[in-house]
Amino acid sequence: MRVAAAPHLARRSVLTAALGGVCCGAFVPARAGDTGDDDWISFRTRFVAGDGRIIDNGNGGVSHSEGQGWGLMFAVAFDDRASFNRIYQWTRRVLRRPDNALHAWRFVPANRPPVGDLNNATDGDIFIAAGLARAGRRWGQPDLLREAAAIARDIVALLVREAGPQLVMLPGLQGFESKTAFTVNPSYYALPMIAELARLAPSPKWDRVQTDGRALMERGRFGKWGLPPDWLHMNRAGGALAPASGWPPRFGFDAIRVPLWHTWQSDPVGDLLRAVERYWSDFPADAPPAWADLETNETAPYPVTPGMAAVMRLTQAGMGLRANPDLPPVASAGKYYDAALMLLSRLAWQERRPA
Repeated sequence: MRVAAAPHLARRSVLTAALGGVCCGAFVPARAGDTGDDDWISFRTRFVAGDGRIIDNGNGGVSHSEGQGWGLMFAVAFDDRASFNRIYQWTRRVLRRPDNALHAWRFVPANRPPVGDLNNATDGDIFIAAGLARAGRRWGQPDLLREAAAIARDIVALLVREAGPQLVMLPGLQGFESKTAFTVNPSYYALPMIAELARLAPSPKWDRVQTDGRALMERGRFGKWGLPPDWLHMNRAGGALAPASGWPPRFGFDAIRVPLWHTWQSDPVGDLLRAVERYWSDFPADAPPAWADLETNETAPYPVTPGMAAVMRLTQAGMGLRANPDLPPVASAGKYYDAALMLLSRLAWQERRPA
């Protein structure tokens, strides 16, 4: 989760069989000694504290459930069980909510208490569950599969809502629904991970979450390029969509993950990805603006960050516009979020094109 939530808006064999594979693109662990191993070492050295907390150095040194989930996924991918255990134990001990299997969204080390807001971030819980599920499969730990399944069940039970004929997935438990509308974050529809959770904790709702989520992202596009916003307002009655108030109406640092998830999932190239590519191609190669205002069509006075550029190159490779993403080393990223996007892009390309 990149911004605050509510304050801005007033069993063994069964589980092992269920997780025999990922439904769309097999999970292929990275091999020790390849370039990805160096990337993980760079990320771990700079952003994973000794106790397992993932540090967002571009956001005041805070930690997010999102980052903890990504850290779990990275540690599994590079077979780093020691780091996984540290990240997992910190996450469970510090962020786990007392009333369900979800996690508080943010840890602020300077605050007392550091976890002052128990609201969750749905994307963070999705990534944590996916990391636990992947670890349970790779290392033969049914307990991790059970915990991942508990998170998945609570996501479906507590965060999915009927919105007319479709389902929407709330970004958090509090602050994102009213009597008349929902606020949705399109980038929280992390399609590859949602597909994994659907196999882990089957529910008819998961298919609808994925199908309706794709439709929502296709419909909820704005501005001259037809781009998805970081945050989306959805009217309960008629389902009308608009960029959400309370955040800049931008295709920016959250929405950049929408093409990442579509590419990772190997979805057919549709209007959404073509629109994003049109935006990127309207500017000098590898240097489009970091964001576009979807109401005024104004663009950022600075180019995409290294992590955003990695997602762009991954997406273009997935569309057949590049032979491969030619991703830069993670060591070249100075900030946590850029480094994370680079590693996510590497995992996405690996899982799309298993060795």
